This record gives sequence, C-alpha cells and structure tokens, in this order.
Amino acid sequence: MSQTGVEDQYVLKVRREISDLDSQLVALVNKRLKIVAQLKRYKEEHGIGFVDLQREEWMLQYLSRANRGPLSAEGLREIFEELLDLTKREVDRQDDG
Repeated sequence: MSQTGVEDQYVLKVRREISDLDSQLVALVNKRLKIVAQLKRYKEEHGIGFVDLQREEWMLQYLSRANRGPLSAEGLREIFEELLDLTKREVDRQDDG
C-alpha cells in the first residue's frame, strides 16, 4: 500500500463522499449569496439598512441551539461569522461588478 493511501478503496470512497459534500456546500453558499443579494436590493429600494446585527446574533444563537455536534459551539460561531463576512463582501463585489 502507498503511504498516501490513494489506492486504498476505503480512502477513495470517503474522499468521494467528502468531495460530494464540498460540492453541496459550494452550491448552498452560492444559493445563499443569491438570496442575500435579492434581500439587499429590496432593502435598498425600501430604505432599510442592509446589515442587521441583532438578526445576525439571533441566527448564531439559533444555529447554536440546533447544532448537535461534533462541531463545537466555537467552531460554529467561527464558520458563520466568516460566512456572514464573506457574504457581505461577495454581495458588495456583485454590486461593484
């Protein structure tokens, strides 16, 4: 067997599963970006501020309660804080582009 495990059938199977999940994550992030961009346009048209820090904190608390692990509470917060920041940057890029 090679040291990297690239010929190991179990390793190959799990890697395919991980790749499938990664593809799903990318699709979901793209879907989320489209919906947030729609919401931003609506808010701008109606004079509503884009960023709602109370909503963001509510979302983080909601997701923390829904999280059954093994993702830690800290890890969950890190992922979604970065996702929120990334979403804002990407939506701004769409507006600029």
